[in-house]
Amino acid sequence: MKSQMRKQVLVTGGAGFLGSHLCERLLNDGHDVLCVDNFFTGSKDNILHMLKNPHFEVMRHDVTFPLYVEVDEIYNLACPASPIHYQHDPVQTTKTSVHGAINMLGLAKRVNAKIFQASTSEVYGDPKIHPQTEDYWGNVNPIGFRSCYDEGKRCAETLFFDYRRQHNLRIKVARIFNTYGPKMHPNDGRVVSNFIMQALQGLPITIYGDGLQSRSFCYVDDLIEVFVRLMGSPDGFTGPVNTGNPGEFTIKELAEKIIDLTGSSSKLDYKPLPSDDPIQRQPDISLAREKLGWEPNIQLEEGLRKTIPYFDELLKTS
Repeated sequence: MKSQMRKQVLVTGGAGFLGSHLCERLLNDGHDVLCVDNFFTGSKDNILHMLKNPHFEVMRHDVTFPLYVEVDEIYNLACPASPIHYQHDPVQTTKTSVHGAINMLGLAKRVNAKIFQASTSEVYGDPKIHPQTEDYWGNVNPIGFRSCYDEGKRCAETLFFDYRRQHNLRIKVARIFNTYGPKMHPNDGRVVSNFIMQALQGLPITIYGDGLQSRSFCYVDDLIEVFVRLMGSPDGFTGPVNTGNPGEFTIKELAEKIIDLTGSSSKLDYKPLPSDDPIQRQPDISLAREKLGWEPNIQLEEGLRKTIPYFDELLKTS
């Protein structure tokens, strides 16, 4: 790609699970990438292989403070995304979502950059409709243990649309449903990484509740593809748009599939369900299909086969 065609792209949270995969994709697409991360949940190991690339740059920075750089596009992914991490410091989690959005929107306004917000299916809370469509306003507890994340992301969406209405900013908002793949944090408490780590070690697999609550699991490569398509879509299409795999599985089915694929002797260990844990979570991706021509290609078993070796290697080298 000719140098004048290269975009200068900022990825906040770029050393995290999704952020590092996105940085790789953007480099492969021929762009200059600035990875910004405070390394609270991100890891240098996720980006080490990119450091020798002259078109990749890393900056240690917390998005709750303003950032002054020159870029063409901003992907705002910075925020702890698993309950263990975002409940560790709930005030900071809210500040990351809200102050981070304000600072990145301010930067986008100053340099006239297009800006993408990594929102979440958690904006739907414990949904009363199934599957969830983008016009559903959600069923969220504003004062619970998960609220720092749920309400922080909801407020960030508000800010994005107010900046569009007030300043005509070019925005894109993706609502991310459960995603998994290599580079997930092994101790982030998310169900896929938890189950794989427990299965590989032959430990009891912890299931909260009866295991009949459902989730939809999207492999990371599919998710990154829809990010790039959304950012490249016409300015008139802002989203929010659901991004995830609509294939629905119970938590018990996921555990059994992982036991089978790892050949583990692990047994299921049932524990009480945490408060405000959604019973059902499944995206309606009709909008992504219609506007972006996207749907996930990698189904659960194939994705798990790609993911399990990453955790196996982590255990061998730890």
